[in-house]
Amino acid sequence: MEKTIDGWVCGALGVVIFSGSMPATRAALAGFDPLFLTVARATLAGILALVLLTIFRQPRPTRGDLASLAVVAFGVVLGFPLLTALALRHINAAQSQIFLGLLPLATAMFGVLRGGERPHRGFWLFSGLGSACVVGVALRHGADLPLEGVGLMLAAILVCGLGYAEGAKLSRKLGGWQVISWALVFALPVMLALCWLNAPATLAHVPGGAWAGLAYVAVFSMLIGFVFWYRGLALGGIAAVGQLQLLQPALGLVASALVLHETVPPVMAIATIAIVLCVAGAKRFV
Repeated sequence: MEKTIDGWVCGALGVVIFSGSMPATRAALAGFDPLFLTVARATLAGILALVLLTIFRQPRPTRGDLASLAVVAFGVVLGFPLLTALALRHINAAQSQIFLGLLPLATAMFGVLRGGERPHRGFWLFSGLGSACVVGVALRHGADLPLEGVGLMLAAILVCGLGYAEGAKLSRKLGGWQVISWALVFALPVMLALCWLNAPATLAHVPGGAWAGLAYVAVFSMLIGFVFWYRGLALGGIAAVGQLQLLQPALGLVASALVLHETVPPVMAIATIAIVLCVAGAKRFV
């Protein structure tokens, strides 16, 4: 019971941190290209992770762990940040939040495929209802949500769910912060090279808000958030704790309104409330 509670607390902290990712990314895009932003945040987080691993003298992963680390790096170090940054060129941060309601379903699906979990059928019912709310809003506002942005966000959700589930499975062996740290270090040589090749000619005109956005996604979204998130998934269960992500759209909408002053349509707020109710139902059947 104590492990389960610890898992939910850690998972909740991770979700709170992640809820600022879309607004921070949107702010960073005011001064950086999406590809450079992706590799720069991964490079900064990778250097910090390497320092932490060295200070705490963590043992290196075994050869058998490398494939899983590659999946984690592909999903959450490169795939999700790049795809969401590209999507945010077509939609705003508030609009992107509603798609995050699909993350729990994607995470649970990959938890079954990669983690061996078997949630109750009632769980899938409520998860499906939450996903239906997301799809309904997307269809209702098809004119306001460009197809490019929708497609990129859906692809981002899939690769992120895979990275979450794979990282949670590996966290049971290596530990939560060690998994994301080793994944960042695993990807660091490539990210560093791409950062150098895609660096803008000058950084003199980058606004302060863009620098703040980059700092947030590099330190909090790429590293600190995962320290709590992977520990939460490992202790409380991938499918169960993963449902906390249904709270992320609501928190993200608030952040988008407060930080970026973006308008939140009433239907999005209503859909978010419905999604939050679905997580309560899904939790009963995990």
